[in-house]
Amino acid sequence: MKLLSVAIPCYNSEAYMRHCIESLLEGGDEVEILIVDDGSTKDNTALIADEYQEKYPGICKAIHQENGGHGEAVNTGLKNAGGIYFKVVDSDDWVDKDAYMEVLKTLREFVYGKETLDMLISNFVYEKQGARHKKVMNYRTALPKGQIFTWKDVKMFVLGQYIVMHSVIYRTELLRQCGLELPKHTFYVDNIFVYQPLPHVKTMYYLDVNFYRYYIGREDQSVNEKVMIGRIDQQIRVNKLMIDYFVDAKLPSGKLRYYMIRYLEIMMVISSILAIRSGTEENMAKKKELWQYARKKNLRMYLRLRFGFLGQGMNLPGKGGRKVSEAGYKISQKFFGFN
Repeated sequence: MKLLSVAIPCYNSEAYMRHCIESLLEGGDEVEILIVDDGSTKDNTALIADEYQEKYPGICKAIHQENGGHGEAVNTGLKNAGGIYFKVVDSDDWVDKDAYMEVLKTLREFVYGKETLDMLISNFVYEKQGARHKKVMNYRTALPKGQIFTWKDVKMFVLGQYIVMHSVIYRTELLRQCGLELPKHTFYVDNIFVYQPLPHVKTMYYLDVNFYRYYIGREDQSVNEKVMIGRIDQQIRVNKLMIDYFVDAKLPSGKLRYYMIRYLEIMMVISSILAIRSGTEENMAKKKELWQYARKKNLRMYLRLRFGFLGQGMNLPGKGGRKVSEAGYKISQKFFGFN
C-alpha cells in the first residue's frame, strides 16, 4: 500500500502539467500519482498522462474520463486512491522538494506509530506571476506546531486565514467514510473538499513547512476576478451546499462550530462581493436570494453570518456599506488570491 495518493485533475493542461508531475515524482515509490485526464481534447494532456504511466508504472497512473469538471476529477482520484493519505494538487501548481520530504516523513511516523492522524496541515505559497515577494499562508498563530492535536487545542484564526485545499492532506478512508462527493461541472468545489469532512476530523498535525506552491496569473484561471463573476452561479451553488453541510452536521458549541461558521462567513462575503462588483441587478438579486436561503435553513446561523463583522457590509446601503464591502473584498483577495 502507498503512503500517499496524489490526484492531479488535468484539463487541457499540456503547458504546465509536466512541472507538477515532476515535482511529485520526488516522493519516490511511497507515492501514487493519479493523473486524471478530464476529457481533454485541445492538446496532448491525455498522451502526456500515458507517457508518465509508461515511464513510471509503479508510481504514475493515467486515468481518462469524460469531462466532468474539477470536482469529478477529484472524485475519480479518490475512488482510485490506494494510499493511506490523499491530496489534490492542481495541474498548474507544484510542491517544494524539501518540504515534501518532511511531509512524507511525518506521514510515515503516524502510519507506523500508535496514533491515527486524520488531517495534516502545512503552509502554501502564492506563486503570483510578476510578484517580487511570494506571500506565504502559514498557521503559526492558529495551530499548535509539531504535535498531534484536536479541535479543543486550536487557537484563533484571523480573518482570511483558513485551511484550504492547498494546505491539507486527509486520511483517505476518512474522506470515503464521510461520503465526500463533489458536484460535477462546478468550479470552487475545493471549498467543499476541505469543509465537508471537518466534523469527522478528530486528530490533526500542523507541519510548518512551505509545501504547496499555488500558481496565480493566468487570465483564464478560475480565481481571476472576471472569471469568478462570470461563474457566480457556481460560486453560489457551492456556497449553498456548504450551508447545507453546516446545518446537517448539527455541531455543538465549540471551536469547530465557530471555525466552520467563520468559513461560511467568508464564503458569503465572496459571493456577495462578486455580485456587488458585477454591477448588475440580476446578480444583486442572486445575492439577496442567497442570504434568504441561509435564513430559511437556520435562523441562528443566518444571524451570526448577517451580523458578523463582514456580513453587515454585504447588505448595507451607502458609504458605510461600501467601506465594509471593500474590507471584505481585501480579505477575499487574501483568501482566494484574486488576480
